[in-house]
Amino acid sequence: MKNFNVRRIRSNISEPRSYRNIFYRVLLTFSVAPLLCVISGFTCSVHATEIRTVTMDEAISIAMEKNRDIEKAREYARYVEGKYVEERAAALPQLSLNGFAGMAKDNSQSVMYGSGTSPLQYSRSADIAVSQPLYTWGKIGAAIRAAEAGLKTAEDQLRLFRQAAVRDVTTVFSDVLLAKELHTAARENLEQKKRLLEEAERRFAAGTATDYDVLAAEVAAQNAFPATIRSENAIAAARHQLSFLLALDGQNVDVSGSLNMQFTNPPDYDQALKSAHSKRPELADLRHRIGIYSELVTIADAENKPRLDFKGNAGWHWLDIRESPALNGSSNGSAWNAGLYLSFPFFDGLRANGKTTQAKSDLRSKQIDEARLLESIALEIRTSRDALKEATDIVRALSGTVRQAERLVQMAEKGYEFGVKIRLELDDAQLNLVQARSYLARAQRDYRVAQVNLLWAMGVAGE
Repeated sequence: MKNFNVRRIRSNISEPRSYRNIFYRVLLTFSVAPLLCVISGFTCSVHATEIRTVTMDEAISIAMEKNRDIEKAREYARYVEGKYVEERAAALPQLSLNGFAGMAKDNSQSVMYGSGTSPLQYSRSADIAVSQPLYTWGKIGAAIRAAEAGLKTAEDQLRLFRQAAVRDVTTVFSDVLLAKELHTAARENLEQKKRLLEEAERRFAAGTATDYDVLAAEVAAQNAFPATIRSENAIAAARHQLSFLLALDGQNVDVSGSLNMQFTNPPDYDQALKSAHSKRPELADLRHRIGIYSELVTIADAENKPRLDFKGNAGWHWLDIRESPALNGSSNGSAWNAGLYLSFPFFDGLRANGKTTQAKSDLRSKQIDEARLLESIALEIRTSRDALKEATDIVRALSGTVRQAERLVQMAEKGYEFGVKIRLELDDAQLNLVQARSYLARAQRDYRVAQVNLLWAMGVAGE
């Protein structure tokens, strides 16, 4: 009676089951199509678009040449070079060519000419003027030294953005590799679920499985699709991010490489901190800026101090007088003058004192920023070393686990096929495999990122 009921249930559901099988097979076919596009290296919408595949070293090399932040740092170097030339000009002689042509009439001077009116005078001149500061209470020298420090900040900025590019490219490159590993694990999980569905249908046709087993296999296969879709989109997003960092103008880019690596012993904390104090580019930049602000204090303090300049003119002057035959005449000749000029704004309403106070406050603020940056660097080194140790321990712990999980899945599939394993045991084995692969891939990615972050914290990333 029990066997009869089972056969009656099977006969009742056999007709709808056939249509449902067709529906799921069609859905599986269309769902796998986009995945095949990713596997072949092309998207379905852009078959003809060429994909540029790069290695890690090639990606870093491209970033060194085209990264927008690095280009901006090069332009900043040109700017500070121009600023240095501007400030240096204050210490050099200033030459100018001056010309004049005009006419004048002043009747108040008529008594000098013995007539009722003064004559009309035409005058012209051409002069070369020179001005040279001789003593400025250290103002010009401080400005030049500040500009020289500005040149060094440009070098620091360029080093900073180069190291940042190495760090960011390494991170995103590793993200692409991780997304590919997760996609491979998701796809293999989907393929395994499809094999179980086929096995359940085969056993159902042989009468050794129920409709529940087939339906459970179908649901499991469908539940495996979201992971493949998400991992596929994660690959595309990471590749777009890499293209952005490399400034490839939206060009399709892919990566070539593996997350496997050889472990290296990180430097101890004291050694890493010492390296950061001497090589960290933003720390060097801040120290050079402290030097600039120190010179700005000198400049502000010199605003109400004595100043001595040399000024002179040399040229040729013409004078014509045209009024009456008795007064007509013209003359021309060389002319020059030279002298020392002293200026001493001994009281300016305390304006210079206010500027000096502001400059000293700015200097102190930069010194506080230096102390805070040193503390932040120490924290970065500790954090990156801890992250590197954590990733290393996880990779070493999971290196053999993946192989064991793969063997466990194979054994569970065979046992399920021969009826000595239940479906729950097979699902557990497959879940353990997916988790082991995911954890290992993430740990390998985290190791790479932690390693480059430690080099960044030490100020030697890419150097």
